[in-house]
Amino acid sequence: MPFNQFTPRNFTADAVQTYAPVMSGVYGISNAREWIYIGESDNIQGSLLNHLHEINSPLKKHEPTGFVFEVCDQARRAARQDRLVIEYGPSCNRLATQHS
Repeated sequence: MPFNQFTPRNFTADAVQTYAPVMSGVYGISNAREWIYIGESDNIQGSLLNHLHEINSPLKKHEPTGFVFEVCDQARRAARQDRLVIEYGPSCNRLATQHS
């Protein structure tokens, strides 16, 4: 089942602060070619802002341009993230799995 939000927002600090909630949920980061990363967090906005400020990370090397999110409770978050990773196959989640 895809993300509830279909249209990505711009992956900028202003857009993250405007649209991403300070709530529990899952989020996806993409560019025009691929899904880069799908994560889960107690604070969607905070996690997205942290990704924006990373320097030389695998995520940043993929030049992210957009984000989507879904609010969900902590009990369902990890399972929802796993499902979305299987569905979308984001490149940085695959890298993390290969290095584990």
